[in-house]
Amino acid sequence: MRLVLLGPPGAGKGTQARLFQDKLGLQQIASGDLLRAAVRDRTPTGIDAKRYMDRGALVPDEVVLKLITERLAQTDAQQGFVLDGFPRTRAQAEALNQMLGSGGAIDRVIALMVPDAEVIKRISGRRTCRNCGAMYHMVFDPPRNLNHCNECNGELYQRDDDAEDTVRMRLQVYAAETRPLLEYYESLGALSRIDGIGRPEEVESRILAAIGPINAGVKTCA
Repeated sequence: MRLVLLGPPGAGKGTQARLFQDKLGLQQIASGDLLRAAVRDRTPTGIDAKRYMDRGALVPDEVVLKLITERLAQTDAQQGFVLDGFPRTRAQAEALNQMLGSGGAIDRVIALMVPDAEVIKRISGRRTCRNCGAMYHMVFDPPRNLNHCNECNGELYQRDDDAEDTVRMRLQVYAAETRPLLEYYESLGALSRIDGIGRPEEVESRILAAIGPINAGVKTCA
């Protein structure tokens, strides 16, 4: 099975992708994780990408496509995957179709629908440990000791791309560049719009209902 998860930043794509990796054996391929790893390792691609990520802009297609192409070529991805955060533009979607070829069509595209106000609350409350990388949320999952990690007592900080002003910019970018993907995939008969509000298991149930025909062997995107 080959799935794509669409939705604004903070919609819960990563949470759902991890659930499907555990339950369905699909490899989670998150463009954000690939980019952050490249930034952390200070690869040439990562250094280039960081300039865009820090101001909430989309990383250029050629940078993202290079990372995705390399990841999809790995053996574990041949057994099925769920793409989290990619594609973000129609051009990327068309490049993905070419990348997969005639024998590797996407089965279903899931669009998580979450209001902007909820996205801002979810993302701007995030804090990350400078020492061990553990993540918290100041409303939903606060640390025991304000501004310090439960695990290592390291200092917590807000990533540049989690600041409220940057989140608002990211949402503007999403509206301008990514929402047209809904129309694109809808025209292919591949799109399912899913309410992204609720507990993770509730959202998961809605997605499983949408991809049920695929589990029965029915292809939905040729």
